[in-house]
Amino acid sequence: MGRIIAITNQKGGVGKTTTCVNLAASLAANRKRVLLIDLDPQGNATVGSGLDRREVSPTAYEVLAEQASVAEAVHGVAGAGFDVLPANGDLTAAEVELLEADRREQRLSRQLRGVADRYDYILIDCPPSLNILTLNALVAAHGVLIPIQCEYFALEGLTALLDTVRGVQAAANPNLAIDGLLRTMYDARNNLANQVGEQLAAHFEAQLYRTMIPRNVRLAEAPSHGLPALAYDRASRGALAYMALATEMERRHRSGQAATAASA
Repeated sequence: MGRIIAITNQKGGVGKTTTCVNLAASLAANRKRVLLIDLDPQGNATVGSGLDRREVSPTAYEVLAEQASVAEAVHGVAGAGFDVLPANGDLTAAEVELLEADRREQRLSRQLRGVADRYDYILIDCPPSLNILTLNALVAAHGVLIPIQCEYFALEGLTALLDTVRGVQAAANPNLAIDGLLRTMYDARNNLANQVGEQLAAHFEAQLYRTMIPRNVRLAEAPSHGLPALAYDRASRGALAYMALATEMERRHRSGQAATAASA
């Protein structure tokens, strides 16, 4: 079964969608089979992957409404090498409809059982809020990747998110783990960024990815072309950073699998 990773932060503007799209492309470049699931009604990961959110169908809405399977709703992205379960504004309706549904937080988890063996990694782009869509992602996931911008309020928002993860672990998904914290939009010339980075390293140690994603014009430009940075400008600092993240993530997972096998 592929590893399912929810990429989330309750604070917006931290590079969550940028991380989803570019990490998916980088893992695919490393010959991994990757599915990116867009669970944000804004559909930015869908657009950033080269799909038209106004025309694409079926979408994540139909999957959560159990009107289509994941296999039926997946779209291949030829230029990037990964698959996408797209989203658009219709997904807002799912939030309302699921409030009345039985086992509403398990809809995505149940739907993914039919395709999990087809992929090495399934990345879920969550909305920047704690709602039923985010809860579905956390219940379905094996791990959580938290993009975090090194600024003043970062640690405060992180505490709230970790409380949410612990709540999901206790109530619905005891196997959910923190895959790692990722510093995004990092500028080493900024003293505050360095100070917050040091605090993160002190508090989270091994959970903090060594890879840091820099502020980079190419990363900002690529979504307007419907491309991950790796396809837009593979030599850019942003593209290279996400390739390094993909390699670091794979190394961590291999180490974790080896440790599990040794203790079995």
